[in-house]
Amino acid sequence: MEREGGGGSLFFRGLQNRSHEKMKLRTRKSTLYLSQQKSTGRGGDLLGENIYLVLFTIALRICNCFLVQTSFVPDEYWQSLEVAHHMVFNYGYLTWEWRERLRGYTYPLIFASIYKILHLLGKDSVQLLIWIPRLAQALLSAIADLRLYSLMKQLENQQVARWVFFCQLCSWFTWYCCTRTLTNTMETVLTIIALFYYPLEGSKFMNSVKYSSLVALAFIIRPTAVILWIPLLFRHFWQEQRKLDLILHQFLPVGFVTLSFSLIIDRIFFGQWTLVQYNFLKFNVLQNVGSFYGSHPWHWYFSQGFPAVLGTHLPFFIHGCLLAPKRYRIFLVTVLWTLLVYSHVHHPLPMRFLQCPPDLTGKSDYLVEADIFYLNPLKWLYREFQNDSTLPTHLIIFSILEEEINPFLISNKYERTAVFFHTHFPERRTGSHIYVYERKLKGKLNQT
Repeated sequence: MEREGGGGSLFFRGLQNRSHEKMKLRTRKSTLYLSQQKSTGRGGDLLGENIYLVLFTIALRICNCFLVQTSFVPDEYWQSLEVAHHMVFNYGYLTWEWRERLRGYTYPLIFASIYKILHLLGKDSVQLLIWIPRLAQALLSAIADLRLYSLMKQLENQQVARWVFFCQLCSWFTWYCCTRTLTNTMETVLTIIALFYYPLEGSKFMNSVKYSSLVALAFIIRPTAVILWIPLLFRHFWQEQRKLDLILHQFLPVGFVTLSFSLIIDRIFFGQWTLVQYNFLKFNVLQNVGSFYGSHPWHWYFSQGFPAVLGTHLPFFIHGCLLAPKRYRIFLVTVLWTLLVYSHVHHPLPMRFLQCPPDLTGKSDYLVEADIFYLNPLKWLYREFQNDSTLPTHLIIFSILEEEINPFLISNKYERTAVFFHTHFPERRTGSHIYVYERKLKGKLNQT
């Protein structure tokens, strides 16, 4: 009995030992099993994507930031960085739009926060004040790129997502603008991220509160952002079964919180309660004062603006419009709607370098300094600079003016020191080249 008991004990002990051994399981070859194993076993995700893709995108946009060193429009400084500098350091020039309270402080506050941190750390050097905000904007643009990739991977597949991602990175206009501190750039970033949460068929991350919050923030930063979202918001409302709940429990609370946030910020920096979105609408639409700076012909966005932005992507865009599934037609409708609205709104020209505020008193014969100058450039120069002490050291003019003001240049000993190409097709007041003249006087210091 003892031997049997001992043998039984050894038998069960052997089973117990074998139970602790690692058992080799046959690996299944099911495609579903492998895809799940790959997705769950992938390490190092960031922003919902592979960390290497994230780092590549961020690195690319940082390179983008440093390679684009030109100036595009004055607003990338006058409506963001210069305002942020004034908010933190209490000096800096504010254009007439800020005096008339047509702009809000929400977007400049982002860069003002960066400036304040640099100031507290004692690192507010000129180079850091210039580059850190642009790097911050580049990072936000990289996040938008990744969200676009993730969205298309949900709606279609990884192959389609890669092509969309490739087109996004290869867009010349995106490359040229996405690292600039423009409200347009921030609007683009917020729009792309909002689309990631927008309720589209096939999307796994649809969230009405998140996307409407981003849309509201885009509207606060740039009121015209609402134009693009009107068809998308209407579609969401039309397809939503619980319409009243959508409005009362989601859209209205989000709008109230966002608008309150904007009002408080502007109250702090303007010193009085100001609804800049209403002022912007009143100025540009109701009073149409924005057309003072000039407006494009009705077909400009279709014939020049939109094709120029698409560039080499234009034929692929047209081809895609013909082949796109029905569920993507809302995007085509949104594009056409936006172009039509902008074509019928007097939109200010994007390039202006003189401080020429419009007449807000309603005078029909109002002229800005540029208009007065071009009525008689030579007379204006002699009247403005009546003695040597007021003469500037340099004059920068378009080539078209050289012959007309030549007597002034000769009599005051100005010599041309540099020539820069401007355009093959000069129009009106512009010339084909830009001339730099320097006053040559020995032993005298001149004013700049």
